[in-house]
Amino acid sequence: MTRFDKFFGLKAITLSAALSMTAGLALAGDNNVSTDKILDALKPKPVTRGLSVGPQADPTAQAKEATFLNTVRNRSTRSLSTGEREQIAELAATKPKIDLEIQFDYNSADIAKTSVPSVQALGKALSDPALKGSTFVVAGHTDAIGGEDYNQGLSERRADTIKKYLVQNYGLNGTDLVTVGYGKTKLKDTANGADPINRRVQVVNMDTKTASK
Repeated sequence: MTRFDKFFGLKAITLSAALSMTAGLALAGDNNVSTDKILDALKPKPVTRGLSVGPQADPTAQAKEATFLNTVRNRSTRSLSTGEREQIAELAATKPKIDLEIQFDYNSADIAKTSVPSVQALGKALSDPALKGSTFVVAGHTDAIGGEDYNQGLSERRADTIKKYLVQNYGLNGTDLVTVGYGKTKLKDTANGADPINRRVQVVNMDTKTASK
């Protein structure tokens, strides 16, 4: 092999490695989610009535849920008691939901520029006719680093930031968005409390008016 061939062979290998590394970094840093994915996750699941197979509607339970949700509408996030936060979590456990890895500036409730596309996708999804009339819980979560009181307050401020953005930029009704903060009490990865996956915003469709079959 000539010196010329060796030189350009080395150049080709170097360029290929650089491109591979760039692609990997781009993929690793892209945690934004599409509007369609959010819509699919939050669409109400059909319910059934009578003796047919499948999940069945319970009018009494639905009425209780609606009554409770009305007590937390228009409440400031920090005013929710521990019991109310836990009740919201209990109801949300069986509802359509999605976890969004929305990053915030360090030690701040300001949305990081890299996560703005995810918040915009959320705004478009919640504005879609398929979700019209639903009530949504916007829950803030932190990782396990830091004290409980600090993380609780931070998670509440971050949930409030998302609600404010959605109301101001997408005209959503603030009464349809219930914000709650859980601090570090509900880690997504309990084995790795410091993992960034724990720093997330969970959106839950609490609608009790799902279509029946």
